[in-house]
Amino acid sequence: MKKVVVFTGAGISAESGIKTFRANDGLWEEYNIAEVATPEGWRSNPKLVLDFYNKRRKQVLEAKPNMAHIALAELQNHFDVQIITQNIDDLHERSGSKKVLHLHGLITEARSTIGDKKVSKIDGWKLSIGDKCELGSQLRPHIVWFGEAVPNMELANMKAEEADIFIVIGTSLNVYPAAGITEFVSDDADKYLIDPNADKLNVPNGFKIIVSNACEGVPALVNKLIK
Repeated sequence: MKKVVVFTGAGISAESGIKTFRANDGLWEEYNIAEVATPEGWRSNPKLVLDFYNKRRKQVLEAKPNMAHIALAELQNHFDVQIITQNIDDLHERSGSKKVLHLHGLITEARSTIGDKKVSKIDGWKLSIGDKCELGSQLRPHIVWFGEAVPNMELANMKAEEADIFIVIGTSLNVYPAAGITEFVSDDADKYLIDPNADKLNVPNGFKIIVSNACEGVPALVNKLIK
């Protein structure tokens, strides 16, 4: 069975109503990045950080998978599909995708501040000061912040090397180290990039560009691959 590796960014979730960080009406407009998405910000004002991610988590839980997420789940019936996502929502999982690797963490989970491996599911949308792990440590969002290592990056690159078909959806390929994943894809793989601004991006050589939003472009490509 051919292996399809799909690399997704904020564009696929934006169509489910989840604000992106970089859009004009995005979440960064209300907050300073350094204050809510860095280890230094956490140490300085953990309540502000928790409040920020509580808002984002509530938004994620209220959102629903869109046609792009659903089409990728359908692709599993015909190919060995591995999704690698920069997104911290769980919309791929909720649409039925089985193999999902999160590079930047998962907003529905929390982790101990004294043990990176101690990760637990958050009950509901709120994480508060005083919520602690079994070792008595304050819980923090299970998110990779600016300035922190991306622990799943090496595994993601290995998955990309195995791809017979590699699909990029809804990302400008500007955020590193994640964007460097394209360098690991075989020259022999079929490569596609779906984005409404695809013709304006600095796309690596060998990619077939599909200028489209995810909800239209992904189902169309999936149908083509299945046929």
